[in-house]
Order: sequence, then C-alpha cells, then structure tokens
Amino acid sequence: MGQISLSIDSGNESSSKFDDDGRVKRTGTALTASAHIITAVIGSGVLSLAWAIAQLGWIAGPIALMAFSFITWFTSILLADCYRSNDGSRNYTYKDVVRSHLGGLKVQLCGIAQSSNLVGSSIGYSITASISMVAMIRSNCFHKHGHEAGCHMSNNPYIIGFGAMQIIISQIPNFHKLSWLSFVAAAMSFAYSSIGLGLAIAKIAGTGGKIESSLTGIPIGPNMSSMDKMWNTYNALGNIAFAYVFSSVLVEIQDTIKSGVPENKVMKKATLAGISISTVFYMLCGVLGYAAFGNDAPGNFLTGFGFYEPFWLVSFANLCIVIHLVGAYQVFCQPIFGFVEDWSKGKWPENKFITEEYSIWGFKVNFLRLVWRTCYVIFTTALAMLFPFFNDFVGFLGAITFWPLTVYFPIEMYIARRKIPRFSFTWIWMEILNGICLVISLLAAAGSIHGLVKSLRLFKPFHSVS
Repeated sequence: MGQISLSIDSGNESSSKFDDDGRVKRTGTALTASAHIITAVIGSGVLSLAWAIAQLGWIAGPIALMAFSFITWFTSILLADCYRSNDGSRNYTYKDVVRSHLGGLKVQLCGIAQSSNLVGSSIGYSITASISMVAMIRSNCFHKHGHEAGCHMSNNPYIIGFGAMQIIISQIPNFHKLSWLSFVAAAMSFAYSSIGLGLAIAKIAGTGGKIESSLTGIPIGPNMSSMDKMWNTYNALGNIAFAYVFSSVLVEIQDTIKSGVPENKVMKKATLAGISISTVFYMLCGVLGYAAFGNDAPGNFLTGFGFYEPFWLVSFANLCIVIHLVGAYQVFCQPIFGFVEDWSKGKWPENKFITEEYSIWGFKVNFLRLVWRTCYVIFTTALAMLFPFFNDFVGFLGAITFWPLTVYFPIEMYIARRKIPRFSFTWIWMEILNGICLVISLLAAAGSIHGLVKSLRLFKPFHSVS
C-alpha cells in the first residue's frame, strides 16, 4: 500500500477547467468531431457494400448510396441546429434535445430507440471484432493448408478477449478524453478500406473485367427465386441505410466542441467532412467490390474470404478492423455510460462511491464507473457469445431505430423550433421525406426478421463458429 498514492480530489480546481454551466470544460474542435463521426460511421460494414450493390445492381446500388448519404447529412445538420434550446441553454444528450423541443411521450420513445441502437451496436461490434480476429488466424491456415481447408474455430475466446480490452478502455471517463482513440480508429478504418480497395483493383486487373454483373443485380434464376431476390433487396437497402447511422451519438459528439464558437456551425462542418469522406470510401468499396466479384460478392470480402492472398495483407486488414471496432465500441457506449452515471449522481449526490474521484498510480478512478462499466461490458460480451446470429437481431434493431433517430426526430424538432406552418411547402416536402424513410425502414426490418427466422432454425446457444 506504500506504493499506492490514494487521494480524494478536493474539488477546488481552477475555474478555468469548467464551462459557464459548471461542467468540465470542452476542448473539441471540428477535427476531433470529424474523427468521432468517421469512427462511428465507417464500420466494418463498409466491406459488405459490395454484396449490397450485387443485390441492387449497377444503377440502384450507387443511387441508394448517394441518396442515403444526402439524407443523413441533411437530417444531421437539422439536429445540429437543435443542440441548444431556444433560450440558449445546452442539451447534453440526444434525449435532452428531444425533451427541450418536443417533450411528452416522445422523450421516452427516443430513449428506448437510442438505448436499443447503442446496446445492439455494442453487441454487434463484439461479434464482428471476434470474426476479424479469427479471420487473421484462418488466413494463415488457408495459406498453409490450401483454400479448400475448413480452418473453422470458435469465436467465443476472441469475444472474451475483445471484452477484456473494453473493460480496461471503458474507464476513459467521457468523450472529451476519447479523441485520441477516435483518431486511431479513424486511421484504421481508412487502412482496411484502402487495403480492400487495393485488393479489389488487383482482382479486377487479374480477371480483365470478365466478371458476371448486371444493371439490376443478381438475376432471378435457378439459384435465386423471386422471393429470395425480394428479401435480399430489402436487406441490401437496410445495409446501405444503416451504414450511415450515427445520429444516436451526434449530440454527444457535438457536446465536446469547445465554447467560444457556435457549436452548430462547427458540427455542420464536421458532419459534412465526416459523411463526405465516408461516402467516398463507401462508393469505392461497394462499386469496385462488385466489379471484382460480380454476382458472387461475399457478405464481407475480408472476413468472408473474398481474398486469400497475400495472406499477410488480409490478416493486417483484419487487425485494422479490430482496432477500429475497439474505438467504435467506445463511441457508442459513452452515451449509455454518461446517462447512468449522471442519473446516479443526481439521485445520490452525497454518496462518495458514486461521486468521488480517487487518484491511484496517477489514474483517476471512480468506483461507480469501475463497477458499472465493467458490468456493462460483461453483459454485452455474454450476449455476443449467447446468440451467434445476433448480427441479424442488431440489423433489426438498426432497422427500427434508423427512422426515428436519423429522420423523424431531427425533422420534427426542426419544424417545432422554426415554427414551420402545417401544410406549407417546407412542411410538406419534409414530411414526404419522413414517410419515404419510414417505408424503407419497415422493408429493411422485414428483411431482418426474415434473416432472424432462418437463423433461429440453426440456433445453438454459445456456439459461434467462423
């Protein structure tokens, strides 16, 4: 114990460490916000876009990518304008923004949708990271024993390993301290996306462009019934639409931007930069991936082994995916962490277990943060191992939360904030956009339910194998 310096912070820190509302001083910039956005938007799902375009074809695929890019950018700037209430006060979370502008039952609905999206994403990232870890080992196995070798192994040890990493990293207090991890994660997303692009270009050059593809995607025939074509089309739209979902953490990202400049203007710049960069990578990966594999495009051409060689490069790309998902997990968890901790401090302000910060070996430790975040990571890790098909369920959660979080709430709050008259031109076209996105979300949800039903037939608890 003589080596441990244990002290309670006095609370007499300089006022320069706090904003005018008494909260910790914000230090974020357009650059750090862009990094958070890219980390949240560009996930390993970018590598499944070749499959999505294979379902939709050369015409509808790129059009869908650009359409959802524009929709996400547009609704994000509406949400950015709602960060401060009409009286100028800050709203620290998405739920606070909805409470300020809409109120009533919609606040509870927002909380349910956001929490479902964030928890589901956490579990999905745990599964996806483990698949990439296993893919690194399988890549080496295929290189040694040939491409026909099974090289199958359980994902569970790697899910546990990912969870162990997250228990440690989850002690990062908040978004303000997370910028360095987002920069690393954003760099990793560029790395594995670029590797995927390079391998796709090499494959296109090797085949001379002689790959079976179509303007309308995979044709109906002996290997594709009309019903399968319909379900795959719905799933493809869902994959593209939900590849852009980051609205559930947008307000929390905006709340990191330092005072002294209008946060909404900085956030709009960061959103434009983040979504533009993401869209370029999405378009390149989707289009070139389809050009490389045609109608045989795998669900993920790095973990699904669209490429086998050079095996070391495929392994490195999967390592980059894992590092990126470590950061993405944190970006999506911080709003949940912050909500529970802020609620607890408001409920029991005198409880030292909840409120006090201790310094141990130079690190700030809060016992509530330590216990609660560790339990949360263990919970998501256990669910990731319990349901090997959980990605289908996460897709369903994404389908039912995309419309309210990315489209409905931003549009309705903007209408309320600007007092836009009902049945005016602006109100009509915004509500038309609202309705179109609702229909797409319902179709994507139907596709996800279809996938869930198929997965349940083969359900084996704690049996996840790559």
